[in-house]
Amino acid sequence: MELPEDFAKTEGWNSYCTPAKAERLSHCPGSSSRPDLRRPVFYCSKASSSLFGAEELAHMEMICAIVHQLTRNLSPEEIERSGFATYYVDHTLALWPQAASGMPWTATVFQSKGDPITDLHENLAAEQKARTTYDNILRLIDDPDIIAPIRFLREREIVHYQRFGESLRIVTDHLDSKNFYAFNPEFDNPACRS
Repeated sequence: MELPEDFAKTEGWNSYCTPAKAERLSHCPGSSSRPDLRRPVFYCSKASSSLFGAEELAHMEMICAIVHQLTRNLSPEEIERSGFATYYVDHTLALWPQAASGMPWTATVFQSKGDPITDLHENLAAEQKARTTYDNILRLIDDPDIIAPIRFLREREIVHYQRFGESLRIVTDHLDSKNFYAFNPEFDNPACRS
């Protein structure tokens, strides 16, 4: 993902919610009404999360590229010897995202409740599970061309965990704000009403 050079100073991974940023993020584009700043922290966390989503898709693309490069020129003997035969029968050498156990990837791995604290804890857990998976992969491989990108992906999971932790801290710091749970920015933003 290509980011502007001054990204870290202005909108970067380490940035915190400021009133100016909240004002930019907390109203609908094109709306002339004043933004509702009762929930600025939610909008800042939401903006950070969208960056992670884009990066996670790039991570999946990297993993798929690694699998493709490792399997594209396999002979039938190599397929059989490596235990890849059952996968090959179903998918040839096409990419079919699945767990090591063979369970196909589905959207059910995502959990969302719409509650910022619940969702941030879910995100924190997901980042740690991904890091553990990369740790396990690194224990099993010795190819430097695979180790380098897996280490990079592992490092990014740690950064995401830290940023989600910061978002959780920001949200919990504002728990005593007036009407914290009675206001859902997805539905109750007066600036977005027509």
